[in-house]
Amino acid sequence: MMEVIAIIRRHRLQETKAGLLGIGIPALTMVSVEGRGKQKGLPGWNYELDPALTGIEEKNTGVSMRFIPKRMIYTVVEDEDVPKVVETIIRTNQSGHIGDGKIFVCPVYDAVRVRTGENGEQAIK
Repeated sequence: MMEVIAIIRRHRLQETKAGLLGIGIPALTMVSVEGRGKQKGLPGWNYELDPALTGIEEKNTGVSMRFIPKRMIYTVVEDEDVPKVVETIIRTNQSGHIGDGKIFVCPVYDAVRVRTGENGEQAIK
């Protein structure tokens, strides 16, 4: 089992959910996050695309950093499903511009369904 974690633009969440559902991945967790990447939160084309994008400025030791709101999605899938999940996330989020996001793939050693006590791959089916 593998956990696929993706940080994506907020306005791409619905399309990403639909894409994952379309390949048979209905289980998904989403968290609203704020952060910055290599662009260091600097204004750019993002503001033209999403006018509500204001970022959050935080003063810490005299340095101002701008954080950009994003969505972080998580799903745990069987190993053989990872390539199609990653491809779907890329296809639904790739614009070719800075800030398209990141995908992380991490091993999951076990999963337990609380309701039934099933574990392993049975817990994620």
